[in-house]
Amino acid sequence: MCGITGFILKNGKHDIPVMQIITSMTKSISHRGPDDHGVWIDDLNRVALGHTRLSIQDISKNGFQPMHSSSARYSIIYNGEIYNHLEIRKILEKISHDIISWKGHSDTETLLMAIEILGLKKTLSMLQGMFAFALFDNQSRKIFLARDSFGEKPLYYGLSGDDFIFGSELKALKKFYNFDNQICKKALSEYLTYGYIPAPMCIYKNIFKLKPGHLIEIDITSDYFSLSKPSKYWSLSSIVTNNQHDLFKDDEEAISSLDNALQSAIKDQMISDVPVGAFLSGGVDSSSIVALMQEDRMDRVKTFTVGFDEINYDESGHARSIAKYLNTDHTELIISANQAQSVIPELPTIYDEPFSDSSQIPTFLISKVASEKVKVSLSGDAGDEIFGGYNRYLWAPGLWRQSKFIPKSIKPILGFFINHFPNTAWTGIESLINNLKLGAGIESLNIKALKYSQAIESSLTEDDFYKSFLTKWADPRSIVKDLKPDHETSSSLELDNEYLSEHNFLSRMMIHDSLHYLPDDILCKVDRAAMANSLETRVPFLDHRVVKTAWKMPSSMKLRGSETKWALRQVLYKRVPRSLIERPKTGFAIPIGDWLRGPLREWAESLLSEEKLDSGGYFHSTPIRIIWNQHLSGKYDWTDRIWSILMFQSWLEKN
Repeated sequence: MCGITGFILKNGKHDIPVMQIITSMTKSISHRGPDDHGVWIDDLNRVALGHTRLSIQDISKNGFQPMHSSSARYSIIYNGEIYNHLEIRKILEKISHDIISWKGHSDTETLLMAIEILGLKKTLSMLQGMFAFALFDNQSRKIFLARDSFGEKPLYYGLSGDDFIFGSELKALKKFYNFDNQICKKALSEYLTYGYIPAPMCIYKNIFKLKPGHLIEIDITSDYFSLSKPSKYWSLSSIVTNNQHDLFKDDEEAISSLDNALQSAIKDQMISDVPVGAFLSGGVDSSSIVALMQEDRMDRVKTFTVGFDEINYDESGHARSIAKYLNTDHTELIISANQAQSVIPELPTIYDEPFSDSSQIPTFLISKVASEKVKVSLSGDAGDEIFGGYNRYLWAPGLWRQSKFIPKSIKPILGFFINHFPNTAWTGIESLINNLKLGAGIESLNIKALKYSQAIESSLTEDDFYKSFLTKWADPRSIVKDLKPDHETSSSLELDNEYLSEHNFLSRMMIHDSLHYLPDDILCKVDRAAMANSLETRVPFLDHRVVKTAWKMPSSMKLRGSETKWALRQVLYKRVPRSLIERPKTGFAIPIGDWLRGPLREWAESLLSEEKLDSGGYFHSTPIRIIWNQHLSGKYDWTDRIWSILMFQSWLEKN
C-alpha cells in the first residue's frame, strides 16, 4: 500500500518552491508508505507528483514511483493492489509481445503498460483490485484520477485558491503552500446525520472525495486547467441488475459457486512478497476468510484479535476458539480502558475529517498488533453489505409493515412513550429476548427503540424509514448555527432512481449500504487505522467474482428465517462447527457510553462546555448540553449523538 499526492499550479506562477512543497506533501503521508518515497516535477506543465511506498509486490527498485512508461508518454503514482495483474500481463504479451520489455514484476508496471497499450478506459474495465491513482498523459497534457469500484482506497481532490491539489489523505493537501479552505457546513450537517461525511463531500469547501468507480479528467492545455465532471466507469447497478435476472434456483449450486468464488479471491489476495495475516473477531465474516486461508496450507496463518477488560464487550474468547480449531498462529491483545482511551487524542490526526464510528478505536489497536508481525492483513469487511448481515435487514421490513397501520395521530404519542421509557427497562427487555433466544438475538435495544420512534414519526416511504435507522442527529439544523434552508441541507444519501422500482426492500437496503456506508464508514475506518500503522488491508468479499455470485442469490439465500448471511454460513459450516459461530451479532463495540460517564467525563465536559461550544461558532450549545446531562444521568443513552459532537470538537481543536 502507498500514499499519493500532487498538484497543478495555475499558469504564470514561477516563484513557488515546487520541490519543497511536493516533498512536504509527500512526507506528511509517509505512514502510508514508510519504505520509500519519490517525487517528480514537470516544470513545463506545472505538474508535481509525490509517492510514498509500502513495498508489497516487487520490493526492489523496479517498483519505484513515480513510474514512467517506456515511451515517456505516461507517468503514474498509484496506491493499491491489482490482484489479476499477472493475467493482464499475459494478455498484453499476446497483443504486443514484440514491444514489451518488463523491468520487474510489480503491478504498477503492469498497470502502466496496460494503459499504454490498451488505453485508460479499457484498462479500468479489466482491473480487479483496490486502487487510487493519478496518471499524467504528456501527449494530451491531461491528468486522470481514478478510484476503485468499492472505494477501498481513498482519493481527495479540489482547489486551493486557484491551484489544483489531490492526495490519499487530507494531511497532504493541507501541506500545500496556500491551503486555507474553510469548513463546509453542508458537510458538517451530513456528518452529524450519519457519523461520517459521504462522498463526494469533504469537511473543507472546494475539496471533494472521488466517488468509488469514478474517473475525473483535468485538462492543462490552456493557461488555466479545466476539470471534467467525474464519470462512472463501473456501476454496482449493472452488476445487481444483470445478476438478478439470472438468480440461483438451487441452494447447493449457490453455495458451491460462492465457495469457489471465495477460494479464488482469497488465493489471489494472498499473493505477496511479504508476510500476510488476517484479522479474526470470531464472527461469521472473519472466520470464513481465515478458514479458507488456512485450508490446505502447511504453514499456520497468522491471525490477530483484540479483547477488552470489560467482559460484556470482550469477544476475544470466540476468536480464540476459532483460531484453536483452525490451528492458526494466533495473537491476542487484551486491552484496558486506559489503553483504548489513549488512542482518542490521536483520532483527529488519523482520520483528518470528523469521523464518529467508535469502532475506529479497536480497529486501530488490532492494526497496530498485526503490523508488528505482518505487512498485509485480510479482513472480513463487506460481508454484511454483500450477504445481508446487519440485524436491521431482519427488523426493518417487518417494522415498516407494522408502522404503516399506526394512525398518524398516534405516532407522536408512541414516539413520546418510547423516548421516555427508562434505559434500565430497555436493558431488561433486551436480556429477556436474548436469554429466551427469541429470534437472532439483539443488542442496544434502547438505541434501536429510539431510532424506531424517530422513524415512525418522519418516514413516508420504505427508503425514508430505512435511512432513519442510520441517522444520529435527525435534524442537524437544531444544533448547527446558520445552516441553510431545507432544500440545501437535504441528505446526499438518496437511493438512485434506477434502484427504486426494480428491487425489493432488502436489496435496496444492501445496495444503499454498499454505495455509502461501506466506502465512507467501514472502508474509511479500516484504511486510516491500518495505514496509520503502515499495514495494508485487503477485503476478499469485494472481489468482483464474489460480489457477482452474491447478487445472483435471491433474498431467501441471504436471510432465511431469523438467520442472517445464510449462504455464507453454509460455506463456513463446512469448515468450522456451527456451535463455535452461533451467537447474537455484536459488532466491534466498545463501552464509549459508560466511559463518557466515567473516565472520559472530564475530557468530554471540556469539549462540551457551553463556553467551548459557543466560542467555536458552529453549534447551539443548549440542545447539546441537554442531551449531555440526560446521558450523564444514566436514564438515557445518547452515545452516538454525543460522540459525533465530541469527535468534531476534538477535530476542530486539533486542526
